[in-house]
Amino acid sequence: MSVSFRGGATSAARRAKERLSRKKRPARRRSEEALATLTGLCIYPVKSTRGIAKSHVRLVSTGFEWDRQWMFIDAKGLFLSQRTHPHLARIVPEVTDDALVLNAPNLPAVRVPITERGAPVRVRVHKDFCVGIEQPSVPAEWLKEAVGAGIRLVRVPPVSERMANPAFAGTVPAPMGFADGYPVLVCNTASLADLNTRLPEAIPMERFRPNIVLEGLPAWAEDRIDSITIGEVTLRLVKPCTRCTIPSVDQQTGQPSTDPTPILRTFRFSKALLGVMFGENAVLEAGLGCELERGSRCRVSYESADAASP
Repeated sequence: MSVSFRGGATSAARRAKERLSRKKRPARRRSEEALATLTGLCIYPVKSTRGIAKSHVRLVSTGFEWDRQWMFIDAKGLFLSQRTHPHLARIVPEVTDDALVLNAPNLPAVRVPITERGAPVRVRVHKDFCVGIEQPSVPAEWLKEAVGAGIRLVRVPPVSERMANPAFAGTVPAPMGFADGYPVLVCNTASLADLNTRLPEAIPMERFRPNIVLEGLPAWAEDRIDSITIGEVTLRLVKPCTRCTIPSVDQQTGQPSTDPTPILRTFRFSKALLGVMFGENAVLEAGLGCELERGSRCRVSYESADAASP
């Protein structure tokens, strides 16, 4: 049995449809395995602000520890992102032992105590309505200058009520913080290298805001990955990630830059998912409380083309 990676939308979209069909019948999985290296780990403590590269990270119930645990909202409770506020990329968060520290250009750093508990607020992340805990220690004037008028900062409650879509994630609940739709995003360096050969100007991986970056696999191999095992940790890849406009934003300046979407649309558009695909969403299958370390070797299990055959 051979594993084929063609880089087109067909295999990834077909796999997405198969995920949906598995709710109705058990899957017979036959797989091949390969080895890869975990070359990147990243967290995004405040949704849509600058990412933080990590040498190691702990797995918690919502994914990576401290990932998307805070979020800016407007007066109506709607989340803010770089889609509408690209300058959020210029806000640099830092998590210390006792505080979230927010750094923004030409403004003093703000410390938000880890233990801070404000009033519960009804918030919205895309189509999900959930609860955020207001963080009142952030001065309104700082928020106005750094983000905009009428903005508030909220945190995920101690027990998150948001769950990844079971149509793809499966019947075992996969809790999330304020991530768009799934706890972990996995990207492949070879896929970016292939994409960059097609773009007028190469873009860095940070544009796609992954949690995990893999090296040592063929381009677009992620379309067929079933699971990744690193020590005691197993991540199950459940759905291709459809991309918005954020990859067109320079993550260092918050300014518009090379947009990969038109090129991705020519060979990575999924009619089933109604979007261009880059990277794979994942859920934690085993290893709660364990740590991942950058540079670790991992075992990649591929689904065979007929893995979902009845």
